[in-house]
Amino acid sequence: MSPTPPEPGPDRHPSADRAASADRTAALRVEGLHVTVGHGRTEAVRDVSFDILPGEAVGLVGESGSGKTLTCRSVLGLPSPGVAVSAGRIVLGGTADDSNDTDLVALTDRQWQQVRGTRIGAVFQDPGSYLNPSLTVGRQLGEPLRRRGLGRALARRRAVELFEAVGLHDPERVHDSYPHELSGGMLQRVLIAVAISGDPQLLVADEATTALDTVVQAEVLDLLGGLRDRHGLALLLVSHDLAVVAEVCDRVLVLYAGEVVE
Repeated sequence: MSPTPPEPGPDRHPSADRAASADRTAALRVEGLHVTVGHGRTEAVRDVSFDILPGEAVGLVGESGSGKTLTCRSVLGLPSPGVAVSAGRIVLGGTADDSNDTDLVALTDRQWQQVRGTRIGAVFQDPGSYLNPSLTVGRQLGEPLRRRGLGRALARRRAVELFEAVGLHDPERVHDSYPHELSGGMLQRVLIAVAISGDPQLLVADEATTALDTVVQAEVLDLLGGLRDRHGLALLLVSHDLAVVAEVCDRVLVLYAGEVVE
């Protein structure tokens, strides 16, 4: 059963009330997810269920080894070697009673490439490891834009607009910079720009602020909250830090030993 959204109150984020009163079609619905690890097929995630409405932010928290990252990577279709979804459904933009929903668990790698980066955007802990050090960040953002049909000039213009939208000062200069020329906080903003470039309905942030100092962390959390408010994004924020998710999220699921306990 999916967790029940909290009652509206004076401390609720305004977008939570919008989500609660909106159509109940979820941006993401996870039903009875089981994930196994290793040759012995040990169950590391057991019967995890939740949904996220458009414009809503849900936090997934737990200590190291609780299963939160395995759940997150299952939602993204990025299982590690030896890890497999053994049961359950992951539905993007689905309803509980619609038999025609597409189960993401059943997608092929090629089909996932059509979903990831367009309908689902992802932001990870270490942005430097996801960026090519030999290419400018503008080129790395521009290449997927060009694959979607934009010409070179339009792709550059759109990339600069995205860099500006995520709060990067002097976006033209950033566009022509290499990753080593930018700070950790700037690189995280670049990765967020890449994640939203396909106008996704769901943004997954897996420990996206862990490697940042306190001031930059707060700035990135404000950015994520602002993006979901302006664009109606559903946000899944994965963290081991309750204080981090409390800044942004409407609801929080606590995982322990692979199960939702609160």
